[in-house]
Order: sequence, then C-alpha cells, then structure tokens
Amino acid sequence: WDFVASGYAAVWAQENSRAALFDAMRRKEVYATTGPRITLRFFGGWNFEAEDVYRPDAVRLGYREGVPMGSDFPARSERGVPPFLVSALKDPRGAHLDRIQIVKGWIDQNGEAQEKVYDVALGGEKRKGWLGGVRPIASSVDIADASYSNKVGAAELLGYFKDPDFDASRDAFYYVRVLEIPTPRWTAYDAKRFELELPDDAPMVVQDRAYSSPIWYSA
Repeated sequence: WDFVASGYAAVWAQENSRAALFDAMRRKEVYATTGPRITLRFFGGWNFEAEDVYRPDAVRLGYREGVPMGSDFPARSERGVPPFLVSALKDPRGAHLDRIQIVKGWIDQNGEAQEKVYDVALGGEKRKGWLGGVRPIASSVDIADASYSNKVGAAELLGYFKDPDFDASRDAFYYVRVLEIPTPRWTAYDAKRFELELPDDAPMVVQDRAYSSPIWYSA
C-alpha cells in the first residue's frame, strides 16, 4: 500500500502521428501525471504581462512571444525578471484542482543544490494566511464510503509568475506542479469494495498531481 497507481505521460504534439510525437519528445514538450488527465500549459518569456494569461489566444501568444515547457529561455540583451504563464484544467471526469505551484531549482554559491516552491494559483478563496502562507484546502473525502465532492477547489486555474528571488547571474530551472483536491486513495476503494481492515498506517487519501518539463534559464 506504499505505492500509488500508475500515471500518464502527456505530449504536446502538432498532430497525432509518430513523427510529430517523437518531435515533441525530442524538444521535451511533455508532462506527466500520477493518474488524472489534467491539461497543463507552461510558457516562459521576456515580454509577458499579467493579463496575458486570460487572453483567449494565450497559448498562441506563449509560442509566439516565449518558449514552452522543456525549452531554454531565449537570450536577451537587457536582463530582467522573466515572467511565466501557466494554466491547468481538471480531468473532465476527475477532481477539482487545489493549486498551481512553480518549483525553482538552482546551485548556490557553495555548490549545493537548492529548491524552492512558489504557490502561483489557488482553488478557493481566503486561503492565504496573514504571514504569507497558504492554508490547506478543505477535504471532502469520506473514507468509509470512498467518495469525495467537487464542492471545493477549481475546475481551471491560471497563473502569472515572476520569480521574486531571481538572480540573473545564476543558472536556474523552473517547472510546474499542479495538485488536485484530496480524493480517496486506491486503498480506500479496495477497503470498501472488499470490506477489508487495512493497517492503521495505510494511507487512505491522496492528492494526485501533474508535473511539467522544466524551462531552463542560463546566466
């Protein structure tokens, strides 16, 4: 019971053909999920504005003015803080979304690998605390019945992000993590269906998620 079910790999290809799929994998325009069919888009560039994420042609703009997941940032003569556009849509038959996060990785001045997680978009209101933290989303899971409700979270989340700790002199990478609301884990479904008594330490709730390929920044 320590393991989750198998997930999916998603590929953003120009068409559903062998050649197009392999082209997408070569350019690393791919993402993965732990099971749900979440739709995820992620773009980085130098000229995005906060309102661009709400444009009906945001994806076209992302390709025209920036680069998609799996790419390197284009060179720029004037260094600034690169903005990102990210959007996530729930699995049509699955759970609502809890939040969008961007994970940054870099090597510090001591040669140590570092990582920081930023909450970019939240499903639900009044979740930010007084000190800048984020409250966990409410759980609608009924473990005994192995059920949940989409009364919490959001069907779609959009985010615009500029790294508040950006250092133009240091290489870094950024990738997106999308979390679903809590749902019954496969152990809960098995416990109900087969009337099992599972060990107390068997996890019964899970937050499935999606992960994008990173976008790399080179100093």
